Amino acid sequence: MKSLIQNRDTRSVRVFLIGAELKSRAAADIRESLAELAELAATAGAAILGEAVQKMDSPAPATFIGKGKAEELAVSCRENDVDTVIFDDELTPAQTRNLEKIFGCKIMDRTALILEIFGQRARTREGKLQIEHAQLKYLLPRLTRYWSHLSRQRGSTGSIGGEGESQLESDRRKISERIDRIERDLDSVRRQRETQRAGRQRSQWPLASIVGYTNAGKSTLLNQLTGAAVLAEDKLFATLDPTTRRLRLPTNQNVLLTDTVGFIKKLPHGLVEAFKATLEEVVQADLLLHVVDISHPQAEEQIEAVNLVLAEIGAAAKPTLMIFNKIDRLTGSVSAVMREKYPHAVSLSARTGEGVTPLLAEIGTQLRPVREFLDLRVPLEKAAVLARIHAVGQVVTSRYSGKTARFKVRIPPHLHQEFAVFVVAEK
Repeated sequence: MKSLIQNRDTRSVRVFLIGAELKSRAAADIRESLAELAELAATAGAAILGEAVQKMDSPAPATFIGKGKAEELAVSCRENDVDTVIFDDELTPAQTRNLEKIFGCKIMDRTALILEIFGQRARTREGKLQIEHAQLKYLLPRLTRYWSHLSRQRGSTGSIGGEGESQLESDRRKISERIDRIERDLDSVRRQRETQRAGRQRSQWPLASIVGYTNAGKSTLLNQLTGAAVLAEDKLFATLDPTTRRLRLPTNQNVLLTDTVGFIKKLPHGLVEAFKATLEEVVQADLLLHVVDISHPQAEEQIEAVNLVLAEIGAAAKPTLMIFNKIDRLTGSVSAVMREKYPHAVSLSARTGEGVTPLLAEIGTQLRPVREFLDLRVPLEKAAVLARIHAVGQVVTSRYSGKTARFKVRIPPHLHQEFAVFVVAEK
């Protein structure tokens, strides 16, 4: 797929944004969606020259917006030397083709723009495979706009044989074959993740996955909690590839914490499908940490958008801890409406660290069922055992008497056998 940032010289791509105000959508939603589209375009490296919104009952089958409106905007775009026109909604291949004829420049929709950003940001082999898979699936039905001018090739037997396959058919076949190869590679990735997951299950370490709207501060939170060095920028989709780090709670409990790709409104279904290998970490998690940019005016709508994606991947019923991030950007406190709606939410600033201690305590509380409560009596001469108890267990009470120590402690169930000899028998 030709990159958005490629043009005939070294200047930034000049783009014009177009949205549709349908009767089924509120005007405020349109403005917010266009603002987000502008942020996406800027993330991709484009310069936004302007935007337009057309009110209509329903999209026009041929051109999405009205043909007259399209021709009017095309004149303005040519006068301002616009390179690319980006629509806020997904276009059909026919609409894209017709609009390119009217505007005389590259036409993109929100899906293509998100794919462009993902293609720029993917770093690991898995991430690159997932993006290429989504890009090729998007491109396949749109090949006619690139190859409609090409004639059919001759058959291998020359003039005696019939017409060979067209360039279009040949490219479709090659892309379909490439998609099949990528899907086989992604199946291999899923098997590797299953193996890794089995290893984690043997260690009995619970898994917590950080989810949330893009740019909510997920990577910043992972860095704050674990000391990881994950890229954290004030941009949409700053990081795509998942990162897993060990988090040691104040209760001495080890947790595997995974940062996942950010969600967004109108997230293309193809991208959700492409990232299923990554998002399986969300499905398998013991606890979801739903990070919300509480300073954002559309915070509630962003929560709903994340919940829709969680439902799509089968993770809607997962235990979830709401985290209201970026309280350092609030002029006041979290609204009473949000506190009432999410009474167990933790408020914090991942950037400054304010509120992290209550978050760690709440994570420990949420994951407590995976620990076993034991009453132990250990001879003081067993120094290694005493040290081990404090290293892997959450000591609730301790009492030293004579040559023994008595502990009431919570430990991971898989360590029960290690301390079985010291368990106090019930009378």
